[in-house]
Amino acid sequence: MPLMQERPIEHGTTSPSFTGLLNVLDELHVPDGFSAEIIKGSIVVSPWSKPYYLDVMDSICDQLRDHLPEGHRISQAPALYTFPGIERAYGPDIHAAHRNVRRSTSRHLDGEGLSFVAGLTSPATRENDRGDKVEQYGKAGVPVYLLLDMQEGLATVHSSPTDRGYAVTVTAAFGEKVPVPGPFDCELDTSGFDAPDEGEAA
Repeated sequence: MPLMQERPIEHGTTSPSFTGLLNVLDELHVPDGFSAEIIKGSIVVSPWSKPYYLDVMDSICDQLRDHLPEGHRISQAPALYTFPGIERAYGPDIHAAHRNVRRSTSRHLDGEGLSFVAGLTSPATRENDRGDKVEQYGKAGVPVYLLLDMQEGLATVHSSPTDRGYAVTVTAAFGEKVPVPGPFDCELDTSGFDAPDEGEAA
């Protein structure tokens, strides 16, 4: 059965509680190749990224691993982090948190334990990645949100979270280095983040 690239699941005229949405999400059968999040009171089903995104994510994890705070781990494995205070549940492309956050049998991980998240945009997710998530990750206190606009070829580091979002934003074109502030205090080299040409892909 074909699916739209991004599909909010409707819940009638009344807004379900965040807990209710989580329960629905737990029971939802998400087809292979898709992921599901809770954004703005809806469950949103989106397709996974293009294959070359995996190489970009590997590069980010490799570069940041030696700069992680003590006891923290970084991964691109699928995971759902919940933020009850802002009624969101996000599945970031890359996420770093203290290992104790992951030592859980729950399908819902504590978003307050995150030290870093990264999102790689697609046409289906770009609006939420650049809008809702920038604001809400900041409000939730996530120290660093790296947004890779794969359509524009730009890397943006959001940091210094506040109750209205992020106070500091630094952007660089793919191929340049962009600073990643505390708790990492390093530079991220974005060389090779552009889409491969057809000859390279072949």
